[in-house]
This record gives sequence, structure tokens and C-alpha cells, in this order.
Amino acid sequence: MSDPQAAPPIRILVADDHPVVRDGLVAMLRTQPDFQVVAEAGDGRSAVEAAARTRPDLLLLDLEMPGLDGLGALQQLHAADPTLRVLVFTAFADDERVIRAVQSGVKGYVLKGAPRDELFHAIRVVSRGGSLLQPLIAARMLTRLRNDEALTERELAVLRLLARGLANKQIASELSITERTVKFHISAILSKLAAANRTDAVRIAVQRGLITLDGQV
Repeated sequence: MSDPQAAPPIRILVADDHPVVRDGLVAMLRTQPDFQVVAEAGDGRSAVEAAARTRPDLLLLDLEMPGLDGLGALQQLHAADPTLRVLVFTAFADDERVIRAVQSGVKGYVLKGAPRDELFHAIRVVSRGGSLLQPLIAARMLTRLRNDEALTERELAVLRLLARGLANKQIASELSITERTVKFHISAILSKLAAANRTDAVRIAVQRGLITLDGQV
């Protein structure tokens, strides 16, 4: 087994909006000879700027931050550098944002309060290009995929029209169905995509490649 001190240190950017948590993380990471904290950020925008400036090997990212949140930062970061390795640091294992982060390319996550050895292990695994997802998240991802497959052709048709900004009455006219049926389909779509509203459903569907913004598949 190779000595971690023999390899170049893993350059880490820590992004968390709580100064006490961030300071504790940085102090803990600095106890490891193969870790090097190259920058800190207290919000998503600062994280994007720090990543561009320091080019870290790994970003330890909190999802709940003011202004530009972790998901928003993740989208900008991956647009600028798709190879950036990100480890989500979150307080909630069942947070919907964790699922969306994984769908956006995050390869692992660690719960706040996890033992330090677990955090250290996750950083080393993800920095090497590995993946570290707890069973709960893996199971939810599989369920999400099954739900996506369960979308009917009619539901996809409604989704396309939602993406075009059509109201229920217009969708009913386009598909020659009643408004009540449209509402039924939209309710099913929101449930299957775990979306909060129509706009969220369109965003999730586009993100997953089910439709495009012009309403086409």
C-alpha cells in the first residue's frame, strides 16, 4: 500500500457558509499530511471564484449556502471545468438536493457529524476519481430512474407543452383532452419527478434529458 505522504498532497477547496464549521473542517483537514487546503469560501459565488483561481483537486461543498447555493455553484463549476471532483458535505441524507447534486455529477457525499476518518476516506476516494454513495442515496437514485421510465407517452407530451409555457386550457386543446385530465397528468408528473411545481418539473425533465427547453424530446 502506497504511503500517502509520498504523493503530491490533495489540494482542497472548502465551501461552507458557517465560519465555525468551516474553521473546524480546515483545522481537521490540516492534520493529514496528504491534504492541503488551498482556499475557503462562505457562499456559492465565492466557491466558483476560488475554484477558478486555485484549481483545486477536490471541492468539499455544502449545499445550503446564501445567495448562490451549492447546486447553483455546482452547475457553474462543472460548466467551467467538468473534471472538477466534488464531495458534498451536508446535514441531511434525505435532502432532495443531494439527489440533484449526484445527478449533476457529484461522486460522493459525507454527512456533517460523520467521524473524521470517514471524511478523510471519502476525500481520498473521490479525489482519485472514485465514487462514494451511501446505500440510502443509491436506493433513491434507482427509484428515481424507475420513476423516470414510468412516465407515459401522454405525460411526456404534457411535459413538452409545459416546457413551451402553455396553460392547462391550451394543453387540453392541443391534446384534445379535458382540463381535468391535464391536471391529472400534471399531478402524476410532479409525483414521478419529485417536483415542487410545474416549473420545477420542466427543469428536472430538461436536466435529465427527458425533454428540451423547446418542448421536444
